[in-house]
Amino acid sequence: MIRARHACVGAFLLAMVAAPARADLTGFIGANTTPANRQTRGVALGVGLLVVGFEFEYASTTDEPTALAPSLKTGSGNLLLQTPGAFFGFQPYVTTGGGMYQEELGTHKDTGFGLNTGGGVKVNLLGPIRLRVDYRVFKQGSGALNSTAHRVYAGLNLKF
Repeated sequence: MIRARHACVGAFLLAMVAAPARADLTGFIGANTTPANRQTRGVALGVGLLVVGFEFEYASTTDEPTALAPSLKTGSGNLLLQTPGAFFGFQPYVTTGGGMYQEELGTHKDTGFGLNTGGGVKVNLLGPIRLRVDYRVFKQGSGALNSTAHRVYAGLNLKF
């Protein structure tokens, strides 16, 4: 029984190493909903093996001074766990990561390390072009006006 388990683990690890790496690029637009809805734009570049992927993402949210909603810029490295391929044209994933953020509103400016967690789905459209829909929760440092921020976005994803 132990040998069978070791063989399965070995086969899984071999498949992870032998699987060709895939990359994708996403340009997105969405909304940061904390504390008021504001436009967010960004780009993400990722590479993945069978079920594990890594992504680097940059996003920028505009401010809304009348609602006391700061601008927010984030740059993060993320780990994705995803299905090995699309099922019925859908490839769901969950993600978590960390990186730098910068929040500004008027004279307030806070820069620090933040964490994010979320998930989404990549939907096959035409050839290597996919629609990506994503939801994230950002946890920022204690100096931030909003220590938790929520973001939802949609974007075009190019798989290569």
